Amino acid sequence: MALRTPCTRFSKPALASLPKSTSCCSTPFTRKQASLPPSWQLSQSQRSMATVVHPVTQSSTSRNGPTAMVFMNMGGPQTLPEVGPFLSRLFADADLIPLGRLQNYIGPLISRRRTPKIQDQYAAIGGGSPIRKWSDYQSSEMCQILDERCPESAPHKPYLAFRYADPLTEEMYQKLLDDGFGKQGRAVAFTQYPQYSCSTTGSSLNELWRWRTRLEGKEPEGGGVKWSVIDRWPVHPGLIEAFAQNIEAQLVTYPEEVRKDVVLLFSAHSLPMSVVNRGDTYPAEVAATVHAVMTRLNFKNPYRLCWQSQVGPSAWLGAQTSDTVLAYVRKGHTDLILIPIAFTSDHIETLFELDQEVIHEARKEGGTGVKRAESLNGSATFIGALADVAEKHLRSGETCSRQMGIRCQGCKSERCLEQKRFFMNTERDVQEVIR
Repeated sequence: MALRTPCTRFSKPALASLPKSTSCCSTPFTRKQASLPPSWQLSQSQRSMATVVHPVTQSSTSRNGPTAMVFMNMGGPQTLPEVGPFLSRLFADADLIPLGRLQNYIGPLISRRRTPKIQDQYAAIGGGSPIRKWSDYQSSEMCQILDERCPESAPHKPYLAFRYADPLTEEMYQKLLDDGFGKQGRAVAFTQYPQYSCSTTGSSLNELWRWRTRLEGKEPEGGGVKWSVIDRWPVHPGLIEAFAQNIEAQLVTYPEEVRKDVVLLFSAHSLPMSVVNRGDTYPAEVAATVHAVMTRLNFKNPYRLCWQSQVGPSAWLGAQTSDTVLAYVRKGHTDLILIPIAFTSDHIETLFELDQEVIHEARKEGGTGVKRAESLNGSATFIGALADVAEKHLRSGETCSRQMGIRCQGCKSERCLEQKRFFMNTERDVQEVIR
């Protein structure tokens, strides 16, 4: 039976001490805790900075603990010298940016050419990405909540596994083994991409499986790390509520007489059409998130979904966010709110691409009412949602979602097949459409 009692105490000051976001939003974030389900409500005392979490080993267990909670994300360079290595890893990833047989040649070439430009962009947002700061905060706060809600699997220890920046997946995995989880310790790979894509969550799981094989082998001594996966959560009520609250906070900055006419533009990272046409579920899951948010908002405003961050000359999923904003401004829709709907914190795509490029260009065209909704960052509602997703997974006993067991219609990747077999724990559960 699932425990639904929220935790009631924390030792740190309230969220006033949170690091400030550097987004274009000027209105403080407002929370509507009273209407939230108890399983992801947070008390005022819980809105605090995370305390330092000391290492745990398998000798310090509760009945089923400790449990490693591994946040998977793309990561970002924290300093300007890290930009080059970050781009090298990113363009070498055929799951994210497929460049064909010449990937190992073209990828490094593109990354070297783009490094100076991208360094300038990171310099413009403060010299580095805030993804690690927010991931550290979100994961630590979530684990403290889980320690109280799920004492049988406590202590819950946060780990980060970034795909292209420190701490990389291999660093995280070695730390897991050093902390004693290699002796049948439980670890949960928790994607921070709410909507599943083979290019994001799939790539992170491929990398996790690869390093598991390298560091533990096929038959690890002591039993190895026991993995389960939270592979998608696009319509979780807490996630939807957190997005809706941030939109409502920005809507109230417009005069009441024009508020209902403000166009809501949901923006998500685009995908190459070669990935979309292969059957990737990401576009459908992003659309499901958008529809759930608009349902929560009672469809009071006109809205559209658009896609950002196209790289290279190949065809990508559109319409592009920058083109969409300019098109609407030129048609007289000068009041628009951009909503980063597939990101769980600020990073270069929000702080530079949206705030300093898209919005700046729109205002030059007369779009003085173009703004952006705050990113999820330190939202207490969002962190409560993370804890609820994790709690339900821990209590379910499931290895992963049912959706993870079926491959994309056009998938021919043996690496994907082997990864799914590993995480689903049995070959017969993998329902291959095309091998």
